[in-house]
Amino acid sequence: MIVQDAEAVCELFAKQAMRVRDKLKESIVGQDEVIEQLLICALTGSHALIVGAPGLAKTLMVKALAQSLNLKFNRIQFTPDLMPSDITGYELLARNSSNDETMMKFRPGPIFANLVLADEINRAAPKTQSALLEAMAERHVTIGGQTHQLEDPFLVVATQNPIEQEGTYPLPEAQLDRFMMEIRVSYPTPAQEREIVLKTTAEPPSLADSSMTKDDFYQLRKIVRAVPVPDSVVDYAVKLCSGTRPEQEGASELVRKYVAFGAGPRGSQNLVLAAKARALLHGRTAPIVGDVQAVAIPILRHRVLLNHRAIGDGYAVDQLIADRSWAV
Repeated sequence: MIVQDAEAVCELFAKQAMRVRDKLKESIVGQDEVIEQLLICALTGSHALIVGAPGLAKTLMVKALAQSLNLKFNRIQFTPDLMPSDITGYELLARNSSNDETMMKFRPGPIFANLVLADEINRAAPKTQSALLEAMAERHVTIGGQTHQLEDPFLVVATQNPIEQEGTYPLPEAQLDRFMMEIRVSYPTPAQEREIVLKTTAEPPSLADSSMTKDDFYQLRKIVRAVPVPDSVVDYAVKLCSGTRPEQEGASELVRKYVAFGAGPRGSQNLVLAAKARALLHGRTAPIVGDVQAVAIPILRHRVLLNHRAIGDGYAVDQLIADRSWAV
């Protein structure tokens, strides 16, 4: 691809992505950074975990994303009594209309969609969480010895409430690693909250229709994958990720002091992939180190496990990643 063509493709990508972003902003007030992070996850075919207090439009955000990308959407409300079959589907006895014989028929669960919202994922038992996370990794489910492929694209956005922890089952670190980003939703500013109140206390808000087709979405994903990455950006992403490992040779004193376990190679992969998407969203044909730095916190915060000393000193994982002095 010659430079001129690359610039034209980049311009087309930015235009289509901006249209999607504008449609999201019609439904969501503020939260620009959260919207961009959700878009990056979607455009890279990755899963996301959203953490935020109740009433911050987490569910609305995901529904608006599905609508703006023209994706089939299903929501699963996770509860302690939810079973794996409630997600994946199950087999039941049915009668064959041609020969009147009974047979086993598969009834697909709500996971058979393009965008699945796993609402309050930490409220379900571990076996139910595992059923979802296995589908996220394998892109298929196996019922009664039969493998059923999930629809493409297949994206999972899970939500967690950080306030209530009674009766919850926190996701293990190995399962958290399946999510590209842990996106944290903060409270709106007073001006944004005023706009929210005015919008939601008049006529019921409606989600904007999308002019994008699935083929358009596939094309955007292909463009992200095709973006060339400078060696300096790859080296920085690897250095940033490997620098979080206290046992790594050359690890900084800060990391050795506060980190119990660092991020694995999937962290480096996601840093580069997200940097590609962010570069295109900002109208550039190739990512820079600044793109890696911009996505580092949501990508690494759930992959770096701090020790008891850090907890005792009140040192947060976001502080460690934002510091980055240990990666220089």
